[in-house]
Amino acid sequence: MKFMLPFPPSSLSGHNTMAPKAVMYARAKVIATERAAAYHLAKAAQRASGYEPPETGDIPITFTFYPPNNRSDRTNFANRMKAAIDGIAEALGVNDKRFLPSYLFAEPHAPGRVEIVL
Repeated sequence: MKFMLPFPPSSLSGHNTMAPKAVMYARAKVIATERAAAYHLAKAAQRASGYEPPETGDIPITFTFYPPNNRSDRTNFANRMKAAIDGIAEALGVNDKRFLPSYLFAEPHAPGRVEIVL
């Protein structure tokens, strides 16, 4: 199963944990939006491909990041995906701790995207 998500916003970076309450509420809204988008896109890809996750064991998942520009720090890309990973797990009906992630980093390509392969 393969599908794409928009590149996650920098507001989901791990650097944004110590923020005023107003910013934290705005961040929570972004998290909810990212999770819902990932859920719907993963569910549509699952329907189209007929993918069924294994009943037990690890589920390999590969994320290929195409950032919108060269200004971001690659080490933060995985952190930004947490909300999306939760949405994907929910769509597949699995616990996200079963995911065995691997990360690939491609050259920038505006507006940015993340390709996901299960």
